[in-house]
Amino acid sequence: MNRPNILFITSDQQRADCYGFINPVLKTPHLDRLARDGTHFSAAITPNLVCQPSRASMLTGQLPLTHGVWDNGVDLDPAIGEAGFAGTLAAAGYATAFIGKAHFATKSTFEPTGTPEDRFNGKLYESGWMGPYMGFQHAELAVLGHFNRLRPWMRPVVGHYERWFLERGRDEEALALWNAALEPETGAAQTWQSALPEAWHGSTWTADRTIAWLRGRDRARPFCLWASFGDPHHPFDCPAPWNTLYRPEDMPLPRHGVPDLERRPWWHKAVLEGEPQLDDPIMKRFRAQGSRVPPQTELQLRHMTANYYGMISLLDHSVGRILDCVRDLGLDGDTLVVFSTDHGEFLGNHGLYLKHPIPYEDLLRIGLILRGPGVVAGQRVDEVVSTLDLAQTFQEAAGVAARLPQQGQSLLALAAGRDAPRRGAWSEWHVHASRCGVALKLRTVRTKTHKCTFELDSGAGELYDLVNDPDEMENRFDDPAYRGVREELRQMMLDRPGAIRDPLPAPIGMA
Repeated sequence: MNRPNILFITSDQQRADCYGFINPVLKTPHLDRLARDGTHFSAAITPNLVCQPSRASMLTGQLPLTHGVWDNGVDLDPAIGEAGFAGTLAAAGYATAFIGKAHFATKSTFEPTGTPEDRFNGKLYESGWMGPYMGFQHAELAVLGHFNRLRPWMRPVVGHYERWFLERGRDEEALALWNAALEPETGAAQTWQSALPEAWHGSTWTADRTIAWLRGRDRARPFCLWASFGDPHHPFDCPAPWNTLYRPEDMPLPRHGVPDLERRPWWHKAVLEGEPQLDDPIMKRFRAQGSRVPPQTELQLRHMTANYYGMISLLDHSVGRILDCVRDLGLDGDTLVVFSTDHGEFLGNHGLYLKHPIPYEDLLRIGLILRGPGVVAGQRVDEVVSTLDLAQTFQEAAGVAARLPQQGQSLLALAAGRDAPRRGAWSEWHVHASRCGVALKLRTVRTKTHKCTFELDSGAGELYDLVNDPDEMENRFDDPAYRGVREELRQMMLDRPGAIRDPLPAPIGMA
């Protein structure tokens, strides 16, 4: 059809191998069915290793150094955001909506900025605000997306979900239950089996609100809806009953659970040991403790993994509810459904946890599934693609021209089974010293066979032969035998499409 509906569903911090059709330990029947009915891109990467830049790239179709969100804590310019795929489709007659975690702007700002995600802007929600935002005509936001014991709550509360959450039960009962840990406790970092009931969880709320919008939408217009789940991002606080779905003793452990820092570029050690450069003591504590994990015992890692898997299965259940709604409304044949995430998670591989400026495949590679009109069912595509490609995919599907210069390419030809080879994909991150005490300029290029990261200020780098060394154990950056490969990838890095914004905007907070 000429103007399909577009349903874009994302998770947060989900590894590329954390789907049941890839990892048989995991139970994700709805995502598995989505892949069977559509096309799975097995070598998709993220244009940035953390939330805010990667989400801005999905919206705009531009790399981080072009749209300007070069690290968390740097807001997307609303004029650029509104010209992304949502605003473009809205101008062409689509009904557009965003439900869930956006993170196009910073919550933990140094001072008020006036965005709907700014921690100082809670009164906006008292007025009944529900958009527009970044080109989406309707918006219901989970501003935090995921709570953290180290992050204090400010009043009035910012976010539709957060305000709803605090109203559950009596005397903020939901918050108390979320914070309460069920047995057993192993001391695993940022991990506990939460007593929060499923009905009050963010994944349930996101699915509920998505379904409500789908049922109540203007049916005279095609729609473009982004449903953005906040899980399985840390802390790993899986709610009942999903926190008992997986037994810790059954959880797989990484094959290589040590950092091997002496074999890695200098910045691996620096980002793990550096002190965040922040003046605000609360922000500094959260950055130092909330984004790092000390070495875990085998039992602790198994407990962490069991909760992470439980969060994914609850997410899958919630996605299944949305897909059932699409089917019940008779929209299956008219809707392009896309599932992906913003970045991965280390989960103990290489002795690392959460996310750092260390672009191993655990973090760089992400899941990506398309289903809908013209998409081949049961197909696996091994070309290296990126979530950068999604904006142009949606715009091509809708038959509209992009309003922003596009650095991604539509995925529709590949999804239709046509031969459309790719050279590779780019990921980039100018790391601010507020994260880990060291500023970095990282550029990564990924092809089918190799991956190379260049730290531009120091000239250091890491090069991995993904065919012969898929576990990324041997850094070949300075290996004479790989000099030709390194120079080829350096040229690809220099050939990065599009202009680099100059000057880049300054951080306005920490996230």
